[in-house]
Amino acid sequence: MSTPAMRMSTLFLRTLREDPAEAELPSHRLLVRAGYIRRVAPGIYTWLPLGLKVLRNVERIVREEMDAIGAQELSFPALLPREPFEATGRWTEYGENIFRLKDRKGADYLLGPTHEEMFTLAVKDLYGSYKDLPLSIYQIQLKYRDEARPRAGLLRGREFVMKDSYSFDVDDAGLQASYDAHRGAYIKMFDRLGFDYVIVKATSGAMGGSASEEFLATAENGEDTYVRCTSCDYAANVEAVKVPSPPAIPYDGLPAAHVEDTPGTPTIDTLVDHLNAAFPRADRPWSASDTLKNVLVMVVHPGGRREPLAIGVPGDREIDEKRLGAQVEPAEIEAFDEADFAKHPALARGYMGPGALGEDAASGIRYLLDPRVVDGTDWVTGADSPDRHVIGLVAGRDFTADGTIEAAEVRDGDECPSCGQVLETARGIEMGHIFQLGRKYAEALGLKVLDQNGKLVTVTMGSYGVGVSRAVAAVAEGCHDEFGLVWPRELAPADVHVVATGKAEEVFAKAAELTDALAAQGVSVLYDDRRKVSPGVKFKDAELIGVPTIVIVGKGLEVGTIEIKDRATGVRREVPVDQIVDAVVSEVRGSAS
Repeated sequence: MSTPAMRMSTLFLRTLREDPAEAELPSHRLLVRAGYIRRVAPGIYTWLPLGLKVLRNVERIVREEMDAIGAQELSFPALLPREPFEATGRWTEYGENIFRLKDRKGADYLLGPTHEEMFTLAVKDLYGSYKDLPLSIYQIQLKYRDEARPRAGLLRGREFVMKDSYSFDVDDAGLQASYDAHRGAYIKMFDRLGFDYVIVKATSGAMGGSASEEFLATAENGEDTYVRCTSCDYAANVEAVKVPSPPAIPYDGLPAAHVEDTPGTPTIDTLVDHLNAAFPRADRPWSASDTLKNVLVMVVHPGGRREPLAIGVPGDREIDEKRLGAQVEPAEIEAFDEADFAKHPALARGYMGPGALGEDAASGIRYLLDPRVVDGTDWVTGADSPDRHVIGLVAGRDFTADGTIEAAEVRDGDECPSCGQVLETARGIEMGHIFQLGRKYAEALGLKVLDQNGKLVTVTMGSYGVGVSRAVAAVAEGCHDEFGLVWPRELAPADVHVVATGKAEEVFAKAAELTDALAAQGVSVLYDDRRKVSPGVKFKDAELIGVPTIVIVGKGLEVGTIEIKDRATGVRREVPVDQIVDAVVSEVRGSAS
């Protein structure tokens, strides 16, 4: 089937030599410079013709793998009514993260950030028997989220393309089968997209559910941190890491805790220095890990209720905002500010200890501990009085908390929760998330079917998302060099970039003939037919745009050859003119197989 070629003399394209000022990551810089996207507003981009072709290729791959497992495509509106989101509680839970609007009659609407409610109600509307299930349906559609800090081009935008699919089953065994089918489809999908990725354990967050996994594109500039074990196959997003709790230690016979003056020690570093100077240990120096740091934050619940929260962590650890945020979703975390301290005079800033914390203490502030703080461990911590600390305060004997929380940072060298060996951290970009959603939305919206015994049962659901537009940026992030983009064959906007160099008419005639012959063979071609552009500019544009095969028609015609260049490897070879069509077709078909 003939594929019309794109000609650069008429293509809606303008390449740039300089990086856009707002671009931070390579993918952002190169997609703008190569003429794939243009910024409209923060987090909002126009897809130009080359970019749209890459986006459509990603959609095609996603669609093919979803169809292969029997999922059926539909499309919901992006403009959605308030009522279904009110029924599930998410009208409030989403807070400021959704775009809300009113119609001329004053009715509330939102621009869809995700479509669980719509999928659930569609199935409820049409199906009522176990005979209708299992069912998997999906859409590829624009989504909208009012990101507080849109950045990194397509990686964190306010408008983006997403594939979201949902499975519907009568029981948990069916859900597991649907989950496994989607997981297999995702592996095939991401293998075809052409970037390195890992599958990690994850949290479901405000969506609810269980058995959650993320597909992360490995990237040094990725927003997500994950850990992997150096010994076993354990891998997890940091939000999902469960810290192994050490066994409790008998504390009978331990010396009593004692309060000491520690002037000018509001930080862990100053405290450790003072301890080593004023209270040296016989066995070893004091370290930050001997101290218990108590951190205050404000939890802002959906609807605006504010709740202070105190978190106790070993002094050599910092609070990881992502881990903490995952524990309190759908609430959000804000700083505990001067006004909040003024409302709690019992708190000695910089010298807080467990004595003033806890729901039963004078402050009434909920107090949660890191899992490492087990009974029998002893600590140096604040004595709830300026310039004073308590030494030898024993957990379980001298203080207790209201529970535990996974909020401390995870570091290289930490213990693997699975095998006990060493963890290492790495960075990635979230590209897909699959999880067993369960019955949260089905229960909220009344999705039930009659089972084999004629009894109404609540349907169980799975949820499966892929960042389609984000995949374009993720591939660009991993597939480029110092000259420009280097697209994998399946995603490239064209199979071949034909470049006519020089001014000779026979060069352009042969390049046009070659372009038409390749198009007739079903090879997609980007043809640089610009007459008044120098060869150097054309070569730079070809490398910047990143089509996998570059064919250069130029001086070689004098000796009967045309040059083929592999964009990824830089390898060049001269091919006789009468063999060039077969050689290019063979290269395109061979690398695509």
